[in-house]
Amino acid sequence: MFDAKWFFNLEKRLVRAGLGSDLDSFDVIKKRLSSGEKFDADEFARQAAYVILAGGFSQKTAKAKHVEIMDALKKGAPLENIFRNKNKTRAIQKIWNDRSACRDGYYKCVGLDAKLDYLAKLPHIGKITANHLARNLGEDIVKYDVWIMRLGSRFPGGADKMFAHLVKETGLPRGYIDVVLWKAMQQGLIND
Repeated sequence: MFDAKWFFNLEKRLVRAGLGSDLDSFDVIKKRLSSGEKFDADEFARQAAYVILAGGFSQKTAKAKHVEIMDALKKGAPLENIFRNKNKTRAIQKIWNDRSACRDGYYKCVGLDAKLDYLAKLPHIGKITANHLARNLGEDIVKYDVWIMRLGSRFPGGADKMFAHLVKETGLPRGYIDVVLWKAMQQGLIND
């Protein structure tokens, strides 16, 4: 456990089972974490909407509602008919309406800490979700959720040391390792 062979086996099993994704596929996430590409305003808002939906819901539910919500936003239709959580729909609508300013504000930030602080102040984001959004925007960061913290507690020195070790073992960005380990834990591929 916690070596390259173990990690790549988990990754392969997830992909074979059709589970190789967060909002985007593992391949897209891996490329994004290495490329430093910048998103346009619509894609920035798309990513923000997804992480807002993903907080507290299954990935399956979040993905399904996300498609409907993005279609409604592009058509100018009300979100409440799709998703009844008013706090989340208001936040998604606000970010969509202000997407250019939100995106520009994010890219004006210098350094990861400033970017995380900025994202955490967006409607319905907060600290943990800011890490998720930053990772989906291409920042090589870990979303320290309950699954990752549980797994990290099994590694000598905790989650940070686990990620440093796996980066060295695999040569992959820690943000990508995070996505794969989270999905493997969530799917029960790693025994608790």
